[in-house]
Amino acid sequence: MHAVRLLEPLTLRGRTAPNRVLFGPHETNLGWHRELSDRHVAYYERRLRGGTGILVCEEASVHDSDWPYERCPLASECGPGWKALAELGARHGALVLAGLGHTGGQGASAFSQRELWAPSGVPEVNTREVPKVMEAADIAEVVEGFAAATRLAVDAGLDGVEVNAGQNSLVRQFLSGLTNLRDDDYGADRLRFAREVLAAVRDAAGEAVVGLRLSCDELAPWAGIVPEAAADIAAELARYVDYLVVVRGAIFSVPATRPDGHTEPGFNLDLTRRIREAVDGRVPVLAQGSLVDVHQAEWALGEGWCDGVEMTRAQIADPDLVRKAADDPARIRPCLLCNQLCKVRDNRNPLVSCVGEPRSGHELDDPDAAGSAARPLDVVVVGGGVAGLEVARVAASRGHRVVVKERDVELGGAVRDAAAGAGRGRLALLADWLEAECRRLGVTLETGVEVTADDLARCDHVVLATGSVAGERGYEVADGAVVRTAREVLHAVRGGAPDGGLPDGPVVVWDPIGGPVAVSVAETLAAAGRQVTLVSPDLIVGTMLSLSGDLAPANARLEQAGVRLLRRGLLRERTTTEVVVEERFSGTQQRLPAAVLVDAGHRLPDEVLWEASGQRFQRAGDTVAPRTLHEAVLEARRVASALEGES
Repeated sequence: MHAVRLLEPLTLRGRTAPNRVLFGPHETNLGWHRELSDRHVAYYERRLRGGTGILVCEEASVHDSDWPYERCPLASECGPGWKALAELGARHGALVLAGLGHTGGQGASAFSQRELWAPSGVPEVNTREVPKVMEAADIAEVVEGFAAATRLAVDAGLDGVEVNAGQNSLVRQFLSGLTNLRDDDYGADRLRFAREVLAAVRDAAGEAVVGLRLSCDELAPWAGIVPEAAADIAAELARYVDYLVVVRGAIFSVPATRPDGHTEPGFNLDLTRRIREAVDGRVPVLAQGSLVDVHQAEWALGEGWCDGVEMTRAQIADPDLVRKAADDPARIRPCLLCNQLCKVRDNRNPLVSCVGEPRSGHELDDPDAAGSAARPLDVVVVGGGVAGLEVARVAASRGHRVVVKERDVELGGAVRDAAAGAGRGRLALLADWLEAECRRLGVTLETGVEVTADDLARCDHVVLATGSVAGERGYEVADGAVVRTAREVLHAVRGGAPDGGLPDGPVVVWDPIGGPVAVSVAETLAAAGRQVTLVSPDLIVGTMLSLSGDLAPANARLEQAGVRLLRRGLLRERTTTEVVVEERFSGTQQRLPAAVLVDAGHRLPDEVLWEASGQRFQRAGDTVAPRTLHEAVLEARRVASALEGES
């Protein structure tokens, strides 16, 4: 099905976007100090070239009291960057707007080394920092900051601005009973600050576009904004703006705005429909909420639930999404909703990117693999997992003749098994897409083939992508004790055994890594009715999930599923009926009944074929070092591109 409604123009205050797809504001860490950088420009230009209709730049702080993360743009420093993006927008026929905001009490003082500003002294959830209660002069400064930023954006040639009243915003904090406990006029009338900000922005914008990103469900019904109240707020504020983006989340539920694959795509559509009915046609209403599939977006528009769709993560995964939606939607690279590289507000300052499209965010330093090779080669790729398929795809796109040999009967490798875990089903979409692209490009795909070193002796151009094997065990195992690796369990689940085909009785999952694998195994087995204990050496289960925003949600899901969480534990011994766990600080031990132990520990490279072939071939993915999908794809792309120079 080709997109129809999605590709229709959308007029906002006399300015026409070529389609109804929005690339929304999000943290990128691409900035230079607090300016928009050349990296920003290249990143956004790629999406404009790919056909996005409306692009909202990374949110800029409107006042220097707000510095929520190190590379957060400051509006007063963004003029040159906005001017460059305005020129690109005009060239590509898209609307480009500045994202404007102030994070208030949800910010950070680490960079500004000054107090946070907020409507009331409600501590920030993560840092526990108590903000300063804003005085009248502070409020006036921020309102003027919004106006000044708007004037600067319009003078730079942008089509307008979008004001943030979403999950991380001072404007929303004034609107909410969770964070506005004031006893003055701004507390008696919680919409007053929003009205003042939007009136100032509207006046400064003139005939330029003004958009509003509004949290319409704070998921905190005891005091927060609920959908019924949001409908009234939206109806009241609609007179100041030219479009409205409906989001959810607040100070206690920030991950809910852009959750991972545990939440179904399009989760905000019903909320969007309610708000659209409340504004009654006065302004276009755009849907946000894991809208990553063109077909779902087209359906929502066709049903009249929204007037446009924000597809931000989808366009990080495939910058050409809109163009492909017009020509061949099946070729759109899928967004996996994994949040592994596109969620970047953390103290490592990683650049925004995508596991399936690692050029995203690296447009200036990662060369495009497209183009023809100077001399086509005959290339054999051993291993049909994600790394092997990406090698084949890129090599074939450059004109090489490629054969993939995979020992399993199905292509996709480890990602197929990982996708069997709870909430991780979309991972398999990347394998599906890679396989389809390889077939389209004429790659020969052979499955059920066991390759030996002798088979490769006469091949000049070989890439080994043979994956990984189970790592060493750091605990004693008695004879006859049942131990399974996490991958073995997930493989059995994938094969149709909901409980992994494990023996009856209690299950202990050992997780020395703290990543998503053990958590998904525990969730999957609990859902199948098994009694599960998850043992972690860390103070918090799944600690690495903080990088993708799933740490708190994962722990809540595990508790709700009845999984026992044993923290600060070191696995010492596996007997035939129990596991022995040592408390890492006190050294005391306890014995847990276990019919089976599931080891979700580290894996090691499968180097058998590499060693047997004299270490003379290229390698990619886990056979170099077991890591994530991102490294598998990135490394595969680099290896395939390097085939260009071989003789």
